[in-house]
Amino acid sequence: MSEKIITRFAPSPTGFMHLGVYRTAIFSYLYAKKNGGSFVLRIEDTDKERSKKEYEENIIKSLAWLGLKYDAFYRQSEHINKHRKYLEKMISNGNAYISKETAKDGSGVMKELVRFKNPNIDVTFHDEIKGDVTMNTTDLGDFVIAKNLEEPLFHLAVVVDDFEAGITHVIRGEDHTSNTPRQILIQRTIGAPTPVYAHLPLVLGADKLKLSKRRGALPVTEYKKLGYLPEAILNGVSFVGWNPGTEQEIFTHDELVEAFDLTRVQKSPAVFNQDKLDWFNKEHMKKLSEKELEQNIFAHLPVELQKKKLIPIIADRISKWSDIDTMVGAGELDFFYKAPEYDKAKLIFKNSNEENTKKALEIAIKVLSDIDAEKFDQENIKNSLMLVAENMSSRGELLHPVRFCLSGLDKSPDPFIISEILGKNETLQRLQKAIR
Repeated sequence: MSEKIITRFAPSPTGFMHLGVYRTAIFSYLYAKKNGGSFVLRIEDTDKERSKKEYEENIIKSLAWLGLKYDAFYRQSEHINKHRKYLEKMISNGNAYISKETAKDGSGVMKELVRFKNPNIDVTFHDEIKGDVTMNTTDLGDFVIAKNLEEPLFHLAVVVDDFEAGITHVIRGEDHTSNTPRQILIQRTIGAPTPVYAHLPLVLGADKLKLSKRRGALPVTEYKKLGYLPEAILNGVSFVGWNPGTEQEIFTHDELVEAFDLTRVQKSPAVFNQDKLDWFNKEHMKKLSEKELEQNIFAHLPVELQKKKLIPIIADRISKWSDIDTMVGAGELDFFYKAPEYDKAKLIFKNSNEENTKKALEIAIKVLSDIDAEKFDQENIKNSLMLVAENMSSRGELLHPVRFCLSGLDKSPDPFIISEILGKNETLQRLQKAIR
C-alpha cells in the first residue's frame, strides 16, 4: 500500500495575508484531497513579538470561508518541547553547537545561539515544478537554528514539525527554494525523510511585480466584505498559474479536487488579474438559485427598490454584491421609484431637433396608451414601439428620447424593460412631462 499523502499550510500570524499566499493553501489542499490524503494547518507562531491572535483568527476564518477544511490543526508554539529534544540531540551528536556571541544591536550583551554545523556539501533535491535542483551549502556557513534551547528558529522548527506530522509533500512559494538545502541538511541530521517539494512560481500583480500588501493586495476577508462568492475566489485563484488542460474554466469545489494535477502548474510567474476574478465571480453568481439571487440583491437595496422585476437588470450589471451598493450610492437606480430631473437638450437624438423629438414622444404615448394595463410588459411594449421606430429615419429618433425621459441617464437599461417595471401610468406620465 502506498504512503498516505499529507500536505500542510503553515502561515505565520504576523499580518493579514493576500490571495497569493492562499494559493499555496489551495494547491496543497487540492493535491491532498485529489489523492485521498490529509491537509494540515500549522500556525507558525514562534515569533512571539509579531504573532497576533487576530491574524491567526483571520487565517482560520479565511480557510473556512474558502471551504478548505483541514484534517489537523496545531500551533508551532505547542511543540517547543519537541524542538528542544531535537536540538539537544543534535548538540550531543556534534551536528549543532552552542555559540557565545555578542549581540548585533550594539548593546554588548553576550548571547548563546545554537548553530548548525554545516558539512559544506552540494545538496540536490527534486522539485515537482522546477525539476532537479542542486545548491552548494558552503556559503551558508554554520547557520543559526535557535536563539537558545527554548526558542527554535524557522528552519529547525519547520523540519521538526513536518517530520512529527508526517508531512509527505511540501507545496509552497518559490521564495522558499533557497531554504530547502538548509532544511534537508537538518532532516538528514535528525533522521527525517525528505518530503516531496513543489515550489510554486510567484504571483504577480498587474504591475508585474510580486503581489504584496504594500502594493494593494487585499486580505481574503476583504473579498468577502466586497461581496465575492467563496466558490468564485477558490475557482479564480486556482487558475492563477494552473489550468486543467481543458476548455472548462468554471469549477465547483469538488470538480477542482477531481481535476487538480500538480504537473499542470506553470513554471513561470503568474499574473493575478482582478478583472478575470470578477468574471469568475459573475459566472458563479449565474449558478445561484433565483431565491439566493433575490436574497443577496435585496440585502443591498433600499426597501423602495426591492422589486422582483429589478433582479435580472441588476444581476446583469454587477460582478459582485458591493457593485449594488455603488449603484445605489450613485443614484443609478433612483429613476425606478422617482421621476428623474434632466437637461431637456439631452432628449434630442443626434441630428434630430426639438420638433421631431416632440412628435416622436407623442407617437410613443399613442402606441403605449393602446396597450392594456395588464398586458403592459416588455414584449408588447417592444413590439409596439419598434413597429413605429422601424419606419423612422433612425430607430434612435424614437427610442432615445423615450429611454432618456424614463431614466434621465446617459446609460440605462432599454426603454422596454424600464416601462414594464414602471407600469403604464408612470411611463405615460414621464413621457407627457418630457413633451411639456
